[in-house]
Amino acid sequence: MLSSTFMTALAQAGPARIPAYFPWVALGLLAVGGLGWLIAAVLGFARARAYGESPRWFAASALCLLLYHVQWFVFAVYGINERSLENVVGVAAFFNLFVALGAVCAIVGFMRMNEARVGVVTADEDLD
Repeated sequence: MLSSTFMTALAQAGPARIPAYFPWVALGLLAVGGLGWLIAAVLGFARARAYGESPRWFAASALCLLLYHVQWFVFAVYGINERSLENVVGVAAFFNLFVALGAVCAIVGFMRMNEARVGVVTADEDLD
């Protein structure tokens, strides 16, 4: 019932007009987000050797989110060049893949934080 009401309202709506600044803001935010995740991935992998396994998982998560941003640019170019709407929609079905992979990497990274680090003295140990 709700979906048919939504589709009826959508069919009766006039053509959507986007503001003139929309493409510039969307592309700018994608570029800045991609640059930020690139910096996070590079710093994460560079520091992972010093801090153990957990930062490596967070860096992998940052890399997945960088790929998510790159995927939007690739999808836009593919959507412009592809004539078949069915193929474009088929590719769009996987738009959230890298976000899900990044979430899994972050979860594993948080789980690895609870493991004891080698060579670290805790308050429970006797220093004598």
